[in-house]
Amino acid sequence: MRDLGAGFSYLIKGQRWVARHGRWFGFGLIPGLITLVVYVGALIGLGYGADDLVAWATPFADDWSSPWLGLLRTTLTVLVFALGLFLAVVTFTAVTLLVGQPFYESLSEEVDRTEGGEVPESGLPLWRELWISARDSIRILVRVTLYAVLLFALGFIPVVGQTVVPVIGFCVTGYFLTEELTAVALQRRGMVLADRLVLLRGRRMLILGFGVPLGLAFLVPFVAVFLMPGAVAGATLLARDLVAPPADDEDASPSASPSPSPYSVNTD
Repeated sequence: MRDLGAGFSYLIKGQRWVARHGRWFGFGLIPGLITLVVYVGALIGLGYGADDLVAWATPFADDWSSPWLGLLRTTLTVLVFALGLFLAVVTFTAVTLLVGQPFYESLSEEVDRTEGGEVPESGLPLWRELWISARDSIRILVRVTLYAVLLFALGFIPVVGQTVVPVIGFCVTGYFLTEELTAVALQRRGMVLADRLVLLRGRRMLILGFGVPLGLAFLVPFVAVFLMPGAVAGATLLARDLVAPPADDEDASPSASPSPSPYSVNTD
């Protein structure tokens, strides 16, 4: 439970950081606004077309009597839109980070700079960073899609599908949201996707404490855009502590500069 609270505290710290650095808050809003326009259009299209999609996919029910036909298709329409919303929440961060790679890279570096200690740089050209981000985002999307399909199927189980499954869905969303956000700072430290996933799995409750509240907040229209700069800042603070070596003794200062991470890029 302590890790859950600690994870949430990083989310709050990130929002406080951008509140104290207003220029960086405005700078970080730009990618989210661009992505939001695209996603709103897609969800509106899904909202108008979901019923037609369900009708096309269930021709066997055309001859069903009322109320069973309406009940089936209304339920499936709600589930299709919920699935689309779930994927939108999970992929919004990935797409926004990809669109805003130069913006968030600079913001994350500034957080490292103001907090003291090492300010890692990937040393890679922009096109290479974009390629790595896109490749990793696709890999994460594949994982998320598998979870989404499984949860969608489990949603038909009475009671469990309406109680347990949504909770698991939010945990999955929060976990992968945190992975995408911490990737900005961890990629600059030379960590590849496999290493990042191992690192996050070791602190699941901490990761969920950061990601689940953020995922819930992202369900509120327009909130994701305004929280993104602070979320990147908070994820950078979280990443700094995840890779920092443990203190050797009780007298060690928690703010001391961490020694180089074992995942740092080798510049030799």
